[in-house]
Amino acid sequence: MTMFQTIGAASDRVLETLKAGLEIEFGRGAGDALAQRFIDAEESDFLWDARTDERWLGTWESLDEKDFALDRIAIVGRLDGRWFVAVSIVDGDGNPHGLMSRRSFRSEAQARAAFAAVH
Repeated sequence: MTMFQTIGAASDRVLETLKAGLEIEFGRGAGDALAQRFIDAEESDFLWDARTDERWLGTWESLDEKDFALDRIAIVGRLDGRWFVAVSIVDGDGNPHGLMSRRSFRSEAQARAAFAAVH
């Protein structure tokens, strides 16, 4: 039997699952400290995977990457129970390359209003 979950539902448990895995690997108490470091280091990827909606904002002009096309994408979603809106830099294959901005919200309604206003 195959079981499916929305990414939003699964993302609520990302930090909890990450902590549990780190505690198995590194011992009790290590999960809290290390999990946040993992998320901070890979924030762009975690947010991209936890998005529930996205909207193309335009191309991103990089001074360093002249032969590489990147786009600015507004995303909204929920990660570990907190709503966020972010602007991601994404390549044509849908891989995130970084963040331009990120804001957290207490409710979906606040996040959706901010998402609608991103330009």
